[in-house]
Amino acid sequence: MKVLITTDLYATATNGVVTSVKNLAQELQAAGHEVKILTFSKTIRSHREGEVYYIHSVPLKVYPDVRMPLPSSRKLLRELVAWKPDVIHSQCEFFSFRYARRIAKRTGAPLVHTYHTQYEQYVSYILPGQKVGDLLVKTLSRRRLKKVDIIVAPTAKMKRVLEGYGVKNDIEIVPSGICLEQHQGRITGQERGELRQMLGIPQEHKVILNLGRLGTEKNLDEVIRLFAAELERHPDLTLLIVGDGPAREGLQRQVEQLGIESHVVFTGMVNPEDVQKYYQLGDVFVSASTSETQGLTYIEAAANGLPLVCRNDPCLDGVIENGENGYTYTSADEFLREMDHVLEDPDWCAYAGQCSERIAAAYGKEQFAQNIEAVYETAIHMA
Repeated sequence: MKVLITTDLYATATNGVVTSVKNLAQELQAAGHEVKILTFSKTIRSHREGEVYYIHSVPLKVYPDVRMPLPSSRKLLRELVAWKPDVIHSQCEFFSFRYARRIAKRTGAPLVHTYHTQYEQYVSYILPGQKVGDLLVKTLSRRRLKKVDIIVAPTAKMKRVLEGYGVKNDIEIVPSGICLEQHQGRITGQERGELRQMLGIPQEHKVILNLGRLGTEKNLDEVIRLFAAELERHPDLTLLIVGDGPAREGLQRQVEQLGIESHVVFTGMVNPEDVQKYYQLGDVFVSASTSETQGLTYIEAAANGLPLVCRNDPCLDGVIENGENGYTYTSADEFLREMDHVLEDPDWCAYAGQCSERIAAAYGKEQFAQNIEAVYETAIHMA
């Protein structure tokens, strides 16, 4: 099968969309399929690197890493049309979606689209009014998706959101997968100690971990407020925040205002190949985000054997089993009560870590690719 994947985000960012695309492409190729990727260059030069086609683009200053393609990329598009893909899989609703639609029309290939992002959480970056932004998201999403053959939603939560927009297409739920092998390996006690020392984390401290993009939609200010309250009950704690993003400066100011600088470490971006080492510094993974459509970091944390304490959200269905591998909370009191249990009961934490590993095992990238293959076969038969 010839599969063309189109995506706005690939070379310029490391996030859930990029991880999903790379894992999918790798596993499809391993299964014997031909895969090409169409995305945007980091420069104003179009080029091709192996099976990845980069269209020249310029930064679009509405959100970090978002780029807008420049006109006239006919040579690359002609090559892809001549290749005659059997199916086209679009991963973003904006600029690369145009190319997916154009190539699908010229080749007759069915168009599958994965809807990764709940954009209502991001309209504040562009528009001042939330109500106007919500209406715009619903209207544009519904119009864009009209001519898609099959929509893939990573969770039931995202499927319900799309149905709420009035989208009538066939929607298949296919959770994205992670590289289990990367997150099932364990660093040694010496490596853990050396990394803690490098980051300035006292060896006797327990580590509360958050890992991901630092955007306002991730609600990390709540995590910091709750952590400050937890410090009053358990002073031997460090909050480790791994990642970077537009909200970082504001979060650092908040930490200073709360007077907890000696207990909070911002690492900035880390090498994706080393990310499991940072998960394994943690004693518990926390998140207050309600913007996730799946939240691969939750699954990665689970695969690394961590208990999780996260704000309640439908995307956590099947990922957190309350009382087994962690807890979901809806209030500050619940967070503090659940965190006390995690910090004070090491036997439960060991049990929870084993449960997390068991749950994460269902989210391997191999199964993800097989499920997507089945969607492709259905789309091809429908065409």
